[in-house]
Amino acid sequence: MSLVSDRCICIRRIEYSETSQILRLFARDHGLIRVIAKGAHRTTKAGASRFGGGIDLLDVGEAVFSHAPQRDLPPLAEWRLLEGHRELRHNLRAIYLATYAAELVGALLEEHDPHPDLFYRLEGTLKELSTPLREGSMIAFQLDLLRDVGLLPELEFCQNCGREVAMQRVAFFVPDRGGVACRNCQVNFPDRFEIDCRLLRLARTLLQLPRTDGQPRR
Repeated sequence: MSLVSDRCICIRRIEYSETSQILRLFARDHGLIRVIAKGAHRTTKAGASRFGGGIDLLDVGEAVFSHAPQRDLPPLAEWRLLEGHRELRHNLRAIYLATYAAELVGALLEEHDPHPDLFYRLEGTLKELSTPLREGSMIAFQLDLLRDVGLLPELEFCQNCGREVAMQRVAFFVPDRGGVACRNCQVNFPDRFEIDCRLLRLARTLLQLPRTDGQPRR
């Protein structure tokens, strides 16, 4: 079984036993993976630990693991900590947002499906969450994530007739169409619910925020 090395962010950690951990890692080149870090908390006679005493949630590190998508829990062979986000962990709001970002990635991405651009956006967002830019950075990251997985809704044009709806007084959001419907077409969608077009205009403004890698959204 071949070993590979990849830059990873720990997005979930489960203490499996007194000495081991089950980890869900977001790997730059391999996507979401689940591994077991056997002996993560075990120390040698010299007092050293194989993985530095264990891997924490949101840690960034260089991981060496068995690349075996067909295997349930391949072993983590090595872990070299690159960033522990010490400043982030001193702010309750920041750590809450960071944990939420990690949960979103785990919920919306498929395992073994690489998203290298999104990996770097998450890594950059984790750094910005310990600064006054945290709220805007978090919103921008969520928009990036929704766009990457194809879930960013269409908020400008009616999903039935194509008419622009933002300048109307009310519109209707249609969840199963992933977008909005105008007043004339709303009767075609029984699962619709009414939204104020002022909210639509605000949402469209948010979509103009720069991406978390500094590039404009297209």
